Amino acid sequence: MLPADLDLLHIAAIGLLAAAWAGYTPLLAAFARGTLNVQLGVVRTRWIAISVGRDNRTFDAVMLGHIIHSVAFFGSATLIVLAALVGTLASVTSVHGIVVELPMIDAMSLELFALKLAVIFLLLLASFFSFTYALRKLIYAVALAGGLPEAEIQEVPAEGARHDMVEATGTVLTEAVKSFNSGIRGYYFAVAALFLFIGPIPCMVATVAVLALLAYRQIGTRTARAIGRYVKAMDHLDDEV
Repeated sequence: MLPADLDLLHIAAIGLLAAAWAGYTPLLAAFARGTLNVQLGVVRTRWIAISVGRDNRTFDAVMLGHIIHSVAFFGSATLIVLAALVGTLASVTSVHGIVVELPMIDAMSLELFALKLAVIFLLLLASFFSFTYALRKLIYAVALAGGLPEAEIQEVPAEGARHDMVEATGTVLTEAVKSFNSGIRGYYFAVAALFLFIGPIPCMVATVAVLALLAYRQIGTRTARAIGRYVKAMDHLDDEV
């Protein structure tokens, strides 16, 4: 049964949150090559291509190890947060009595309070699955990278079997990072969901603000522009070669 005080504003706020979380990736894809994620995908493929010409691949192994460690850390941390939320839901009556007494918290029934907690729980649960999937993809990428044939850097071909192996390895690595990024975004939208306890309108404002912040970091930051210049320089370097 739905909470009696679940009005249209709350439904709209939760719907906007879900739409923003689910629609961010397709929205980002509409910008194609101009986004930070796509540009970094190109950089990763070039990294894999160059790695096959190194005499010692210790650097590449260390970098992959750091990425795997970061993903595993976030996965473990998310699992701890989920366990805490389960504990909160188990004692939701007492927690509700404490939280609704806070001056900035909107008045709500126990059922609506539990629903708002459930929204945060589901967002973080999706993040946890994204982190674990990213870890699996990274394991695949490590296997692919380890099986790449050695070659001189100057001899990396524009086509052929080795080119396809490099492209496939770069793609799997990029897909792993995409899953990791999806998990991180879950935290951003979970923060926006926290504003549900203040009210539906603050939650909608926070959701739009999170979307704007994520888009700005993909396109408008100094870091994004620098990576864009890096990718353009890569193209010019290939033309010179």
